[in-house]
Amino acid sequence: MSNETVSITEVIESLAGPWQPRELAKVNDAVVRFARFEGEFPWHHHDEDELFLCWDGTFRLELEGREPVTLNPGEIFVVPRGTRHRPVAAEPAHGLMVERPETKQYGNG
Repeated sequence: MSNETVSITEVIESLAGPWQPRELAKVNDAVVRFARFEGEFPWHHHDEDELFLCWDGTFRLELEGREPVTLNPGEIFVVPRGTRHRPVAAEPAHGLMVERPETKQYGNG
């Protein structure tokens, strides 16, 4: 995986459905995942930071205790560790996440 070219277009076409991320690459102590966002993901938190990059469409990150952050194509936001959050997309959107390999999709609670 680390020495291969990855086509985001092909990844988008191969995604099984919303909220089913695909691992694209491992970089040092992180993993790069890509997913289709559609609807509301459950509230959760992680014990590590999580970076989101909006690839296409628009989605927002709802964050407990602060205003939501809306991401448009080409924008990134880092959810700090321990922050309860959930991505929400009114229309299908695609995003890239950078996190630790052991990060659980539904968080640590």
